[in-house]
Amino acid sequence: MPAGDPPPPIPGARLLFSLDPAVSYLNHGSFGAVPLSVQRVQQRLRDEVEANPLRFYAQGLLDRIIHTRRHLAAFLGADPDGSALVPNTTAGVSIALQSVRLAAGDEVLLTDHAYGAVMLAAKRQCRRAGATARTVTLPLGATEAEVVSRVRDALRPGRTKLLLVDQVTSGTAQVLPVRQIAAAAREHDIPVLVDGAHVPGMLPVEVGEIGADFWVGNLHKWAFAPRGTALLSVAPGWRRRIEPLGVSWEQDAGFPLSVEFQGTVDYTGWLAAPAGLYALRTLGVETVQAHNAALAAYGQRVVGEALGLAPADLLDPGGPGSMRIVPLPIGLATTQAEAQALRLHIAEKLSAETAVNAWGGRGWLRLCAQVYNRPEEYDRLAERLPALLSAFQRQ
Repeated sequence: MPAGDPPPPIPGARLLFSLDPAVSYLNHGSFGAVPLSVQRVQQRLRDEVEANPLRFYAQGLLDRIIHTRRHLAAFLGADPDGSALVPNTTAGVSIALQSVRLAAGDEVLLTDHAYGAVMLAAKRQCRRAGATARTVTLPLGATEAEVVSRVRDALRPGRTKLLLVDQVTSGTAQVLPVRQIAAAAREHDIPVLVDGAHVPGMLPVEVGEIGADFWVGNLHKWAFAPRGTALLSVAPGWRRRIEPLGVSWEQDAGFPLSVEFQGTVDYTGWLAAPAGLYALRTLGVETVQAHNAALAAYGQRVVGEALGLAPADLLDPGGPGSMRIVPLPIGLATTQAEAQALRLHIAEKLSAETAVNAWGGRGWLRLCAQVYNRPEEYDRLAERLPALLSAFQRQ
């Protein structure tokens, strides 16, 4: 299939979701969308809780959590005994950060593509320890070799105590070569934490083969799980050092149950997550991934052409990703506050949900593609967006 051409729709996929048909939902990457079948499974679990809360929490809950974790870990190629269910990637990152036990003079190295909340978590942990959070710049469009070289050159053996790198960057939608990056860090015995928030369901992955000390990814984005479902995978040498963010009754059990059991939180999303994988597998994992990657490329092309951009201006994500970015006109959405204002304006005026981010002194429109999207949604956005941006810029 030529790059940028729209793929054929997956029959019946659009009917699996309860999204508002009056809105073009082109931002699956932010909060996902839960299939109706998964919503129903979770509601049945909620009904079970309310029918007898004591029985739900006190009889067999741990076994159900362990069973769910094993199911999800197998899908991701992670060791189920070295993984824990967590609410989201940011929570998993915070657990890993505190487990490294930074000291004064240490540093955490991140890239300038790091997710905002993850950067804040790293800075907070460094501030507590008297350590430093430092970033390495990765230019958009850099080759895999260039990315690995820049990261390797930025490492400071003896001082860098953790390298934190995205597998798929959120704001810039780039797929980074984390396996090669982890190998470079291992040359200096520097632990690696991979933020794989967007990976489950979007990309083929074998977590155990990446070679990271910590890996965490959300299943509530591209793997159709209810929101609040993520998996933290930890290498054997770190498991005894993992501490949960809060202490509850399974503290003495150690990782992973000490992390997973947090009293009377809502576990129904985790327990319903295998239904999300079932929905994904029913559609065909490879079929969904290929469809979404092709449709995202089509959306990037038609919107980019409408904005007068050349093909060279439209970056390839570096892998078969379901998200693509389009550079906005110079001077537009150059701060995150301006980007948020523009996103809300697009949603209100064009009935289209997108992501707008400020990165590198420029505004970027991020377009996602999921099985419920259609080429005409991107066509409508392309037709109406240039005039809206011109008017917005004049305000």
